[in-house]
Amino acid sequence: MKRIIWMGIGVAIGVIAFRKITEAQSALGPEGLNRAVGRLADGFYDFADAVRDGMSERETELRSALGVDATGSGRDADRR
Repeated sequence: MKRIIWMGIGVAIGVIAFRKITEAQSALGPEGLNRAVGRLADGFYDFADAVRDGMSERETELRSALGVDATGSGRDADRR
């Protein structure tokens, strides 16, 4: 009975190891590399969008606090 239990445990460990190795091989291939680079690029684009949104919000807050209209005519009108 003990041998059957240990054999079942061994088979389960073998199946799990096989799946992990197969998963690792697919991640290391060209397709896996393309997916990883794509995710990284998406992350950079998302971060850049968030920074742009934050900058726009802060610029609006500063313009409002300084009493400058949003079109930017405050500084340009003085030059004309």
